[in-house]
Amino acid sequence: MPAMNRLASATSPYLLQHADNPVDWYPWGAEALARARSEDRPIFLSIGYSACHWCHVMAHESFEDPGTAERLNRDFVAIKVDREERPDIDDVYMGAVQAMTGSGGWPLSVFLTPDLEPFFGGTYFPPDDRHGLPAFNTVLEGVAEAYRERRGEVTGIAAQLATHLRHQMAVDGSAGGAPGTEQLDAAVRRLGGSFDAVRGGFGPAPKFPAPMTLEFLLRRWRDTRDEATLRMVTVTLDHMADGGIHDQLAGGFARYSTDASWLAPHFEKMLYDNALLGHAYLEAFRATGMDRYARVASSTLDFLLAELRTDEGGFAAALDADSEGEEGRFYVWDADEVAAVLACAEVAATDAAVVAAYWDVTTAGNWEGHTILHVTSAPPPEPPILDRARAALLARRSERVRPGRDDKQLAAWNGLALRAFALAALVLGDPRFAAATRELVAFIRDVLVHDGDRLWRTARAGVAHTPGFAEDYAAVADGLLGAYAALGEPRDLRLAEALMERLASDFWDEDSGTLYDTGPDHEQTVARPRSLLDGATPGANSIAADVWLRLALLGGDPEPDRRARRILAAVGSALERQPSAFGRMLCAADRALRPTVDVVVAGEAADPRSDALRRAAAAPYAPDLVIAGLPSGDELGNRPLFVGKVAREGVPTAYVCRRYACDAPTADPSVVTAQVIRLAGGEAPTGATAEAPV
Repeated sequence: MPAMNRLASATSPYLLQHADNPVDWYPWGAEALARARSEDRPIFLSIGYSACHWCHVMAHESFEDPGTAERLNRDFVAIKVDREERPDIDDVYMGAVQAMTGSGGWPLSVFLTPDLEPFFGGTYFPPDDRHGLPAFNTVLEGVAEAYRERRGEVTGIAAQLATHLRHQMAVDGSAGGAPGTEQLDAAVRRLGGSFDAVRGGFGPAPKFPAPMTLEFLLRRWRDTRDEATLRMVTVTLDHMADGGIHDQLAGGFARYSTDASWLAPHFEKMLYDNALLGHAYLEAFRATGMDRYARVASSTLDFLLAELRTDEGGFAAALDADSEGEEGRFYVWDADEVAAVLACAEVAATDAAVVAAYWDVTTAGNWEGHTILHVTSAPPPEPPILDRARAALLARRSERVRPGRDDKQLAAWNGLALRAFALAALVLGDPRFAAATRELVAFIRDVLVHDGDRLWRTARAGVAHTPGFAEDYAAVADGLLGAYAALGEPRDLRLAEALMERLASDFWDEDSGTLYDTGPDHEQTVARPRSLLDGATPGANSIAADVWLRLALLGGDPEPDRRARRILAAVGSALERQPSAFGRMLCAADRALRPTVDVVVAGEAADPRSDALRRAAAAPYAPDLVIAGLPSGDELGNRPLFVGKVAREGVPTAYVCRRYACDAPTADPSVVTAQVIRLAGGEAPTGATAEAPV
């Protein structure tokens, strides 16, 4: 058995993948940094994640090579970081590599001074010179020589880069006002300019799903009823659902498509993608009434339950792209195998031919000699035939060697999953999704929350560690508000409020009106990171703005509203210029422009009649609607939003209001739906009113 290095005690599956390397790896921490300073050695910082294909390649080629390891161990202090556990370190040094090279990616390979200032870096380096890239050993030799012989040059470059990073992460707090309708409409037009009208998506290959951008476009369509805006959403959702990026057998989506047609994915499956896409398909179902979107949302969340739920009750981070050393091997098919499986399932030859044509199964294949199942324009099989074929192929696929699973549970990503499951419980009414919502809330409370209002970033096998980052607090609070809307339990609202107060006290920068990514419990590097953009996951500032707008209504306190509008003002001028980088922020800006509409359901949370009222409120497409539960005797009744709202004659009762002006209370779910449609559409409320200060 090979000797283990210092990563053997890590909980990150990515770090554990390197625990038997001959490289003398350190995890990020005081021990490694102290050694670099005491021995005056440069640091080699390697950042990646467990589902990263090229991270695996570089590990096999270089980090498992004794000669390369000897050079690393002699000249450097080698530190390995899981970017998903430490997004702060990744953000800072990714910015450095992008400044040095003009691009970035993973594995991220950065060389630092002992003072943590970067001076050289890149991404993947091969073992030999190829494709215009220098061999990794050549890089190591050159960097070590420069650090020994040209120290002044190295420290000069490092100081310049550190200054650049600090400047890059600064925000001007004197920005103008929050964006208005004109800026949001300009963002729609700019997105339309990059829209692929034939295949959906934005820009050329590789194509990413962009669920937050699609939700923003749905919001703008709600106001404008512009068919071109809606078409950007539906064409994209339809082509993604038909494409190879979507697992046609088990549900769930891969990270992105390497081509423009959504056929050939990068096969890794991430928790955050599927949580965000499940939510987006649910919103599209509410907006359009198309059952297909509900089915895709349901199967996506079923994939999370089947493949990513852990024994602790949370959700694992990812499934790998590789199995048996090959990317996509688990998912692709050969025509002979498909024919044999269908024959064993007693699918008639004529029906099997229809199935094969429908999923593009051919002898030649459509990807590297194999077939990625995707939906073609061929006529579909009859539903019973398609279901039988899907079940048979799925059973055969389950016999293959499965891709690896990164089973660490990240707070922010579990918050995104909670938000999606809660909306599914409301919109679809499936008790499985309500149960998943309850169980995920319990996991968050039992494993990730500590000291009442603090979060751990990551947990695995019952061990939680690393103080939560701003995105963790914001995303978990967002998910808890979703759970509160779906289940009606006030304690979920109270925990969301406590987490957002901690977020404000530890991460808020009053000068800029934005949040830092890190708080007082995190080590500081050369710059304090601050994420304003929405990338593959929504940024902390975007989620927080959206959450604080809702908490201002629910709590009757104007301070959360002030913070939300400070954030929107800080980024307002950039939204229309770079809309694809601000999907969730644009949704928050859209919410900020609207009158508040809420439904308070007074009655016991677990009463099926209360659940029916909550579901009726969520049935129309009203993405800004705030749904709140008020059990009898709860102290929430003292807040302005809840004053005077009671279960009439002991029967759960709904109060549908806009700006504290309410329609007549009702216990009839159909009336609730009609009231939400009218009030969320902007018509003046009628009937009984209850005034309260905004």
